Amino acid sequence: MTAPHPRGDAPRKKPSADLAARRLGALARKWGYLISSTAYLPHPPDEIERELAGLAGRLFAAVASDPPDLEAAASAGGRLVELRCVGPDSLRRSLEVLGKGLVREPELRDVDRLAERVVLVLGALSSGYGEMLREDIQKRQEGLSRALLKVEQETRQKQVITRAQFEEVFAGSASGVALTELDGRVLRANAALAKTLHRTPAEIAAMSLFDLIHPEDVEQLRESYRELVAGRLHRLRAGRRLVGKDGEPMWATFAASVIRDAVGAPRQLLTIVDDDTEVSLLQRRLSHQALHDVLTGLPNRQFFSTRLETLLRDADPARGVTLFHLDLDGFSQINGGLGQELGDRVLRGVAAKLKTVFDTEKALVARLGGDEFGVLVQNTSDTPGVVTLVRRITRELAEAEYVDGQRGVAVSAAIGVVHRPPRDSTPAELLHASDLTLRRAQRAGNQWGLFDRELDRRDRHDFGLAASMAGAWENGEIDARYRALVSATTGVVEGVEARLSWNHPAEGVLPHETCVRLAAETGLALPLGTWLLRTAAERLAAAGIGVPLVVELTAQQAADPELVGEIRRVLNDTGLTPEGLRPGFPAAALTAATGDVADNYKVLGEIGVRMEVHGLADVTCLTEFPVHAVRIAANLAAKRDHPLVTGPLSALVDAAHAAGASVSVAGVRTPDEAAWWQDRGADLLSGPVFPDLPGGLPGW
Repeated sequence: MTAPHPRGDAPRKKPSADLAARRLGALARKWGYLISSTAYLPHPPDEIERELAGLAGRLFAAVASDPPDLEAAASAGGRLVELRCVGPDSLRRSLEVLGKGLVREPELRDVDRLAERVVLVLGALSSGYGEMLREDIQKRQEGLSRALLKVEQETRQKQVITRAQFEEVFAGSASGVALTELDGRVLRANAALAKTLHRTPAEIAAMSLFDLIHPEDVEQLRESYRELVAGRLHRLRAGRRLVGKDGEPMWATFAASVIRDAVGAPRQLLTIVDDDTEVSLLQRRLSHQALHDVLTGLPNRQFFSTRLETLLRDADPARGVTLFHLDLDGFSQINGGLGQELGDRVLRGVAAKLKTVFDTEKALVARLGGDEFGVLVQNTSDTPGVVTLVRRITRELAEAEYVDGQRGVAVSAAIGVVHRPPRDSTPAELLHASDLTLRRAQRAGNQWGLFDRELDRRDRHDFGLAASMAGAWENGEIDARYRALVSATTGVVEGVEARLSWNHPAEGVLPHETCVRLAAETGLALPLGTWLLRTAAERLAAAGIGVPLVVELTAQQAADPELVGEIRRVLNDTGLTPEGLRPGFPAAALTAATGDVADNYKVLGEIGVRMEVHGLADVTCLTEFPVHAVRIAANLAAKRDHPLVTGPLSALVDAAHAAGASVSVAGVRTPDEAAWWQDRGADLLSGPVFPDLPGGLPGW
C-alpha cells in the first residue's frame, strides 16, 4: 500500500509494509473492541478483527486516492451493517476511531488536505452505512409483515377448523352439552341434552340451567359455578340430579369449564351432562352387594366395622352400646351331616332369628363371616339387660327349624359380650375385645362371657407370646431341659424326662406347661413336640446315660399318623433301645382313643416301646390298653389332702398297680410330699425337691 506524494515534492521513502500492516491491525483491534460494546456481533472476535482490518485498509486507500474513493467508503459502511454492527452507538464509535486513526496514519500525514479527505471518506462511510441499514430494516419489516400475515391466515384457518370441530362435537356428542351465560341462562343446547330431559333444544334455550336442576341441588351447584367463574376452581365435576319434563329426577354427572376471552376474562360457561341414572342404580346395587352378605342379606364385616365408629359416637353417653359376638356351636357337623345347602338354610334361619330378637331395639345385626354373627345394640332406657338378651338369643336359636321339611335343626352359640365400651374405642379394638371374650368363653366351656379388662389384658399378653413363639424357637430361645425321675423308696434316679424351656428376654424362663399351651394355640404343638422328642434323645444318647427317657406327647402328637415312623427314626439315629424311650400318651386322648391314637399306641407296643399314660384321673384307659407306667393328673395330685380325694387317690394308685403299671407323680416340692406319696405306694417322683441330674444334663 503506497500513499500518494504531494505535488511538487520529491517522493518519500516507502515505510515497511509490515509496519503498515501492524498499524492497521492495531487500529482494527481497537475498532473491534469499541464496536463490540455497542452491539451483539454474531461472529467470533478473530473473524470480526479480520473483517475490520480489511475495511480499515479500504478506507486508507479511499483517503489516499485522488480524488478520494467515496464509493469504496460507502461500500465499507454497508459492510458494517452486514456484519451486524448496528447498535445505537456503533456508527459513532466507528467514526471516532477511524477519524483519529486515519488522521494520525504516518503514510497519510503528507497527503494534501488530509482532514478534508478524511471527512469526505467518513461521510461516504456514514451514507453507505445508513443506506444499507435502511434497506436492511425494510427487508426485515417486509419479512415480519409476511410472517404476521401468514400467522393471521393460519390463525383464521385454525379458528374455522376449531369452530367446525366444536360444532361437530356439540351436535354429535352422545353427552348433553349446554352453552350458557355466566348467570346460567342457556344460549345453546344440543340434541342429546334435550333427549335426556325429554324437551326440545328450543325449550331448553328459553330456560336457565338451574331450572333443569333438582331444587335441593340448585344452591350447591350455583356455589360451585361461582367458584368456577372466580377462578378458585379450575374445573367442575360433580354428580347432581336433573329434573325432566315429567318431573322425574335423574342422576347426572356435570363437567363444567369457563370460556375466557383473549385477556382471560370469563365470558361463557360450557357444561357437559352425562345421564348416570342407570349407572348410579348399578353402583348402589354393587355397593350394597359389597357391604352385605349375599347368603343372609345382613351387613357384612366391612359394613359392620364401618358403622361401629359412627354408632359409638352417636350412642347415649350414659348408656352406651353393647356388642354381642356369636359363634355357632358345631356348625361344621351340620354342614357335614346335612350338606352345605341345608347348612346355608340354617345360617339364613339364624339371621332371621337374630333380627327377630332385636326387632324392637336400635340394633345392627351382621354376619361377620362363616358361622359368626355380630349385633351392636344402642342402649336406651328400655333396653333389657345383658343376661336377658343372651337368654332371648339362646332361646330363639334353640327353636327347631325344619330346613328340609322333615328334619328339625336347632343350634346354639357361644357369645362374647362387650357392654358399654369407651366411646373412643376404635372398631378394630372393639371387635378384637369381643372376639377374645368369645374365645375365652369357649375355652372355659361357657355359653357366654362378659368382657373383662384384666382377662382381656392377660389374653392379649398370651397371644402376643404365642405369636412370637416361632421366632423364639428359630433363634434358640426355646430349648430342651430335663428333670430326674427318682425312686420313691431308694432315691435313685431311674429315668429322666425331657421338658421345654423358653428363655424369654422379657418374661424370664417360661416352663414346659406354658410352652405347650402356647404352641397349641399357634399350630406349633406337633413340630415343636417332634423336635423335643428327637433333640432330647440325641442329647441323652450323646451323654451315655443308661436310664430311660420319658417324653410327654401332646394330643396332636398322639394322633399324628407319622408318630410311629418318627420314633423308629429316632431310635435308629440315636442308638437308643425301644425300652429306653417312653412316650407319655395323654390319658384324655386314650379315653376317647379312636383311629390314629389307638393305632399308634398298639404299633409302638408291638415294636417294644413301653408307653406311659400321663394325666391319669380314672381307671377307664387301664381297662382298654396295656400300660407300663402312669402319671397321676396334676390337678388331682394338688388336692391330695382333701378328704374327698385322698381315698380315691389311693385307690387309683392301687388300680394302676393291679394293671401292672408303675405310678409316678410330678411336681413334688418338699420331702414331706415325697414321704406322703411313698406311703401311698407311688413308685417314681419328680419335682424341685430332686434337683440332681446324671451326666451333667441341663435341668431347671
